[in-house]
Amino acid sequence: MKTFQVVPKISIMDSAEEFVQTFRLSEEDLIITSSSTWNVYFKEVKAGQVILIRKYGSGEPTDEMVEAIAADIQKPYKRVVAIGGGTVIDVAKLFCLEKVTPVTDLFDHVFPAVKKVPLVIVPTTCGTGSEVTNISILEFKKRHTKFGLADDAIYADDAVLIPQLLEGLPFAVFATSSIDALIHSVESYLSPKATAISESFSLRAARMILTAYKNIEKAGVSRRTEAMKAELKNVLTASAMAGIAFGNAGCGTVHAMSYPLGANYHVPHGEANYAMFTGVFDAYMEYEPAGKIAVLNKELADILECPVEAVYEKIEELLNGSILQKKSLSEYGLPKTELKEFAESVIHNQQRLLGNSYIPMTEEMILTIYEKLF
Repeated sequence: MKTFQVVPKISIMDSAEEFVQTFRLSEEDLIITSSSTWNVYFKEVKAGQVILIRKYGSGEPTDEMVEAIAADIQKPYKRVVAIGGGTVIDVAKLFCLEKVTPVTDLFDHVFPAVKKVPLVIVPTTCGTGSEVTNISILEFKKRHTKFGLADDAIYADDAVLIPQLLEGLPFAVFATSSIDALIHSVESYLSPKATAISESFSLRAARMILTAYKNIEKAGVSRRTEAMKAELKNVLTASAMAGIAFGNAGCGTVHAMSYPLGANYHVPHGEANYAMFTGVFDAYMEYEPAGKIAVLNKELADILECPVEAVYEKIEELLNGSILQKKSLSEYGLPKTELKEFAESVIHNQQRLLGNSYIPMTEEMILTIYEKLF
């Protein structure tokens, strides 16, 4: 049996002020955000406990961040409000639970995830889709990789999309986050768990994101930030749609293979996914070209206005020219001898994701992809 669900109530609002008034932020809330977002849009709010995420480290979310925040929380709270990008959201989801620490035990299912208070999520980037999923991803420092906790207890009660909060988004962050959303859309489309409903969300999200990229390309490099701002509402919406799709169908081998690179070399999540994307999809085409990927390629070719056989070449050309230049794995500084360790890590630690792969993946196949991308 396959199912499809959208749990959070999704709202689209014009301004931060409208959000504050509608949700009545108060001293009983635990708010997790960034200092820049808080100071620009919310500094007049009389909130209780405000956790500024960068006090606890930079980059991707980690187990150490969660443990440190848990130790700093001074008093009980009646609601968690997350206002931020992927790091803020993945960390904040955990604090709606009855018990958060030891966070390693939570992710290892030593104790269950039980929801204690409502959770409101407001994304300030346009890529993770995490506002509509039941997944939190953390880097576990001592294990040198990332793990995901997928549990309905960490679904948001409300997801609120406010394009205004993305107006100051650096182009580089837009690039890596929106590429992540694009990969969410195509991976979820190919997942064995996909349904006709999730597929419609996947394809619509991919079309919206690739169309935005084409419009940015037309604007030219000198005007790409202005063109990006014109596309923020569409890409933010597409990110949520892709989140709904992969929240139901899951992501696969691209995400699984990106985790060791992201964790060990501190590569932004969307960039690490892009490093793997076409290499994985080329492997899919080698092993199962006539299956569902053939349908996806026709859809992508229609969006990109190119021949079906040139789809992935065209995607790289579009992204490299206007959005983000793809790097080889060697450019990140890892030695080729480490690729075998990466492949072993994926097989041992990422079966949750590999279970959603378009084709079954072996350690040898994963190592071959890494070597081709090196």
